[in-house]
Amino acid sequence: MQDKNLSNQQTKKKSKSLPSGIVIRLGKYVWTTLWQIMMSNLAPRNKSGEYIRPATQFRNSISTEAGNPYQPEAGRYRLYVGLGCPWAHRTLVVRSLKGLEDTIPVSIVSPSPNEGIWVINQEEEGCRTLPELYNLAQPSYKGRCTVPVLWDMQTKTIVNNESAEIIVMLNSQFNEFATNPTLDLYPEELREQIDRWNEKIYHAVNNGVYRCGFAQTQVAYDKACNELFATLDEIDAALEISRYLCGDRVTLADVRLFTTLFRFDIVYYGLFKCNRKRIQDYKNLGAYLRDLYQLPGVADTCDLESVKRDYYGNLFPLNPGGIIPCGPDVTSLLEPHHRESIGLGVSG
Repeated sequence: MQDKNLSNQQTKKKSKSLPSGIVIRLGKYVWTTLWQIMMSNLAPRNKSGEYIRPATQFRNSISTEAGNPYQPEAGRYRLYVGLGCPWAHRTLVVRSLKGLEDTIPVSIVSPSPNEGIWVINQEEEGCRTLPELYNLAQPSYKGRCTVPVLWDMQTKTIVNNESAEIIVMLNSQFNEFATNPTLDLYPEELREQIDRWNEKIYHAVNNGVYRCGFAQTQVAYDKACNELFATLDEIDAALEISRYLCGDRVTLADVRLFTTLFRFDIVYYGLFKCNRKRIQDYKNLGAYLRDLYQLPGVADTCDLESVKRDYYGNLFPLNPGGIIPCGPDVTSLLEPHHRESIGLGVSG
C-alpha cells in the first residue's frame, strides 16, 4: 500500500510539473501572434502566406560606355558583403575566380541580432551600419538595406545592390586589372542557356529555400518545397552527362547555384525545413558541389562559422533559442569529386 501511495504522489507531482492546458493554449496564441508580426517584417508575404522577396533599387552599371559616370577603375569601387549571405557570396566567388582581389577591396558587415540590421565591422565613410551607408548614398532612401553593395568611393554612392548584376560586371568590366582576364563566366554563345538556368534556379532553389523557410502557411511551404526538390532532381539528372550546368566550363549559372548548395546541408536542410534530402545524398549534385568548392580560390570565400552564426544566431523567429549547431564537418568537400571526365565520352 505504501508503494502504491508513493507512486500516486509521484504521479501527482509529475503532473503538476507540466503546464496546464490553458497555459499551453495561451502560450501558443501569444507566440504565434508575435511570430506572425516578426515574420511579416522579416519576410513580406502574399495572401497565401508565400514569401515575396522585395526588389533591389540601385541598378546602375559600371562600363566603358561614353557618358557613363561609373567607369572601370582599379581601387575606385568597394564591395560590402556579409559572409553568411549567399547573394553576397556570389560576388566574392566571381571576384576570386577573376583575380580581382587587388582591384576591388571588400568590407565585411555582420548582422546585429538585437538591432536587426547589418553592422559594418570597421567604421567606413563615417558609417557604422549599412543603413547609414545607404542613407549617405541617398538621404531619402526608405527601402531595405541589403548586401551585397557595390560602392563607388569616388562619388560616395551605391552603384548597384543586385548580386545578379554585380557579378556580370565583375566578370566583364575589369579584365584589364584582373589576374585571370581570359576567364569568361558569361560567354556570348552560352548566354541563352545560362539565362534559362538562372531563371529556373533563382525561383525554385536560390529563393526557393527562403520560400520554404519563410513560408507562413502549410500550403505555401508545401508548394515551395515541392518546387525546390523537383528542380534539384532536374539539375542532378542534367549533371549526369554534363560536368557543369552549361557544359565543360564554369559559368555564372554555376556560381549562382553554388552559394545556395554550400549552405544547404549546413542551414537550409534543418533551419529552413528543406529536409527531404541533403545535397550530399544526391549522386551528382554532391560531387558537383565538391568540384566547384575545389576550384582555385573558391574555398577561401566560404566561411562556415559565419554562415551558421548569421542564420541560427540571427533569425530569431526561426530559432528563438539562438543555439548554433556544432556541425557539420565540411572537410568532406575536399574529397575527390571524379567529375573531370563527365561529358567527355568517358565514364565518370
